[in-house]
Amino acid sequence: MNRSVLVGVLAVALGGGAGALFFLMRPSSEPAAPVIVADAPPPEPAAAAAPPPEALPAEAPRPTRRAAVPAPEAAPDAPLAPAEAAPDTGTLHIEADVPGAQVFLDRQFIGAAPVTAQNVKPGTHQLNVSAEGFESIAQSIDVEPGARDIAVRLREVRLDVRLDVVHRHGIGSCRGRLVATPQGIRYETTDRGDQFTSPLLDLDTFQVDYLEKNLRVKLRRGKQFNFTDPEGNADRLFVFHRDVEKARERLRRGDQPAAD
Repeated sequence: MNRSVLVGVLAVALGGGAGALFFLMRPSSEPAAPVIVADAPPPEPAAAAAPPPEALPAEAPRPTRRAAVPAPEAAPDAPLAPAEAAPDTGTLHIEADVPGAQVFLDRQFIGAAPVTAQNVKPGTHQLNVSAEGFESIAQSIDVEPGARDIAVRLREVRLDVRLDVVHRHGIGSCRGRLVATPQGIRYETTDRGDQFTSPLLDLDTFQVDYLEKNLRVKLRRGKQFNFTDPEGNADRLFVFHRDVEKARERLRRGDQPAAD
């Protein structure tokens, strides 16, 4: 029988260490001598192979913790704007139906209409408006703090005059009163036969004789009247005739009579 080598390995694990006793078996002709090998450290476990990148599970995103933002502090209340003080003077916006009419306030010229008068003291003031070819307007106005619009109508026929008269007949006379408005002229008397009312433009004759102190009025297709002043004053006859004749002239131009 050829030489054979029998190798036996006996591993004995002892507690925390391991010893390995190897016997080398040779032919019986050569007694086997035991060989003792020093303890070897235990083999380290093989590291697990890392999976390919695509095999790794996607890492769940970690919630981002936002820094706490403090609530904005309430802004302090802004101081309230002081209320505008009420005006202590008045402002007048004056217009006229005749552009360029001259406007006076308390006899002071303030401009041609339309015009604005500012810083007018509260109270009663005198307003005068005039234009060539028109009767002047004079009126008192009450001014209060704040703005006010005033419209002046110069084209209106304004007339309201009265005159006590004596009507001289061919024989005798009668007393009465002449009244003239834009709507007409009338004679008021207790003598019903002499009473009359007529539109201003329906008078065939309307004349004053200052020297004779006489006012002659003849109605269209009617009778004629001769009026005198009870006190023989020609001035009052003249003023009455002047005011009525101005109104008649404006009515001829087509101006509108003032409302009653």
